[in-house]
Amino acid sequence: MTGRDYVSEADRTLEETYEEPMTLATYVDRVFENPTIASHASKYLLEAIEAAGTRTVVEEGEEKERYRFFDDPHNDGEHAILGNTEVLNQFVDDLRSIAAGRAKDEKIIWFEGPTATGKSELKRCLVNGLREYSKTPEGRRYTVEWNVTTADVEDRSLSYGIDPTAADDTHWYESPVQAHPLSVFPDGIREDLLDELNDGLEDHVPVRVDAALDPFSREAYDYLEEYYRREGKDALFSAITDDQHLRVKNYVVDVGQGVGVLHSEDDGRPKERLVGSWMHGMLQELDSRGRKNPQAFSYDGVLSQGNGVLSIVEDAAQHADLLQKLLNVPDEQSVKLDQGIGMDVDTQMLIISNPDLEAQLNQHADRNGMDPLKALKRRLDRHQFGYLTNLSLESELIRRELTNETEVWEADRYDDLAERIREPVAVTVKNRDGEPRTREFAPHAIEAAALYAVVTRLDEEDLPNGLDLVDKALIFDQGYLQEGDTRRDKDEFDFGGDGNDGDHGIPVTYTRDTLAELLQTDRDRHHSELSVEDVVMPRDVLNTMAEGLSEAPVFSTGERSEFENRVVPVKNYIFDQQESDVIEAIMHDRRVDEETVAEYVEHVYAWETDEPLYNDRGERVEPDPLKMKLFEVEHLGRFSEAEYEGNMPRESVRNFRREKVITSLNRHAWEHRNEDFSVEDVDLAAIPVIKSVLESHDWDDVERTFEDFDPRQWDDPPSGTETETVKERTIETMVDRFDYSEASAELTSRHVMGQVCYRWD
Repeated sequence: MTGRDYVSEADRTLEETYEEPMTLATYVDRVFENPTIASHASKYLLEAIEAAGTRTVVEEGEEKERYRFFDDPHNDGEHAILGNTEVLNQFVDDLRSIAAGRAKDEKIIWFEGPTATGKSELKRCLVNGLREYSKTPEGRRYTVEWNVTTADVEDRSLSYGIDPTAADDTHWYESPVQAHPLSVFPDGIREDLLDELNDGLEDHVPVRVDAALDPFSREAYDYLEEYYRREGKDALFSAITDDQHLRVKNYVVDVGQGVGVLHSEDDGRPKERLVGSWMHGMLQELDSRGRKNPQAFSYDGVLSQGNGVLSIVEDAAQHADLLQKLLNVPDEQSVKLDQGIGMDVDTQMLIISNPDLEAQLNQHADRNGMDPLKALKRRLDRHQFGYLTNLSLESELIRRELTNETEVWEADRYDDLAERIREPVAVTVKNRDGEPRTREFAPHAIEAAALYAVVTRLDEEDLPNGLDLVDKALIFDQGYLQEGDTRRDKDEFDFGGDGNDGDHGIPVTYTRDTLAELLQTDRDRHHSELSVEDVVMPRDVLNTMAEGLSEAPVFSTGERSEFENRVVPVKNYIFDQQESDVIEAIMHDRRVDEETVAEYVEHVYAWETDEPLYNDRGERVEPDPLKMKLFEVEHLGRFSEAEYEGNMPRESVRNFRREKVITSLNRHAWEHRNEDFSVEDVDLAAIPVIKSVLESHDWDDVERTFEDFDPRQWDDPPSGTETETVKERTIETMVDRFDYSEASAELTSRHVMGQVCYRWD
């Protein structure tokens, strides 16, 4: 596109976002057409979250519905909140109760958790989501603006810190606190309007507008009322709200307009931080009935800016003194600018803090009923963020930290997530001469870092017999544990439910910094192509993370000792994954094709069932004992000739067919079989024992297939040997099929063979 095209596209975007100001009557008509545009603050926030829809995720081994709003979809996932779905769902449930006025009206929502758990992302995600929702027809947000100069030839002006002659817009001034347009109506009329509106709603949450006009708008309203009363106007309200004095305009929700954010570094007296401050010397002329003029107020406090939608106190421990001033705001929905001037507010209050706020709140806990902070603690509705305990989520988070990737991982099958977890990551760094250099985290390196971090966050007190923390991590991520041919779902394990999973552990910031340092190791060397020196292996990651614990001030002595002891099972698991990659690459061309497997399954099922079985060609399947025997001996490698009498299976083989093949087939494929009992469309890879045939091999398979192969020669195989041929094909397959670079494939296969040769016969 040309520059003009981009400008035109920007014009269209803004035209779709903003509307021309309208009269109050026109706005009311639109409210009855689309009631969501009149929603009060908590209802509006709820609608913005629900409008984005939901998706299904697995966390801690349980399927949960997650609101896509928290994936930051409008911002391409840049500030997505990873994990903590249950906490976020509870927040939405509470928000629904608050919006409906059923309970918790007096509550201040509190998000608490250790550092690097996504609390800052929550703030950004809320701002992004509300901003974009307010640009949609359903999410339009409206306020009022006033012009009193047209009522007075003396050109009385309206202002709040702005010279009215500085802008040539007929002296129109927007409510500085996003006053709701319906707040212009007298109380009784507004109640009747809302009753009629809510009677036609199918929504379970009625629209509530309880706030009166803000002080700034009230000054304008009172001035116009007095002026037209002196003029003898009959239709007084119509005169005041005539379109020459009052207009309804839409605004885009953002920080400072509908969203107030009080940052940790903000200071000032509590009143300044809450609602704003008086600006001495500013305009004082408009009738204020003997008190300070509300038009000389800044309205830059967190509640003023957040009026209409959301007020956020960030790093609330820095503003603990302010929290007590907020005690009555949620239930009374009112604050004071000054002794004689109050302001109604409609905002959803939310505070964010590290665990240090709780320590401040509990400083007088030993005084029991005399605790001066008891009333405040009663009003706080805590939602606790924890560290991620899902391997896939932690892998995604680490990749984000290293590469600035923002895509949110979604998958219909866990196998798709498993591929993302093990993927390599290439990062470009600069050497000391400023030249770019590509370094690679080998396959499983990010997985190793993520798994180690997750394992340090899991409670080992509730481990069932026979499981270790790696097993628990896998169950939490997959929802099951695969043990050979047996798949055990999470429901089969009892983890207690009262553990401390996610309460502490290695934070992602430590992992990120450790990996970033590994990228810069030997950065003075430059290579035109990726070499083995440019590859960061999983063992490099795990060793560096464990060794760095002793120097990291973020960990206590007890944590260092505990975390160091947990690295060994992670190393073992990651090596198993690398070993599996190498074996599968070696055996890739010797893999059993699906047709052969499907034929075996058909014959086993026909052997067991009394009902006739037909294949997808309509042919009746007659069980062939020889074919089944050959498959079980040669491809499965489970049985020897001694376990058959001729071609007829002994009891061990018959039990295997019934328990491992037939039972799995019934469990996974029954609903896919058609009326003539063929196994057409059955996902054979969903049957554990068949999956192992299609995808898994072991060193016995390698030794049986390549009789002259010797892993001790792997690093530098003699020319013309079978080992040389196998290595060349293996490296090629690892690069082409398993996403390895040639350098990482070389290093990984060397590492695996170095361990295997010690036990090779």
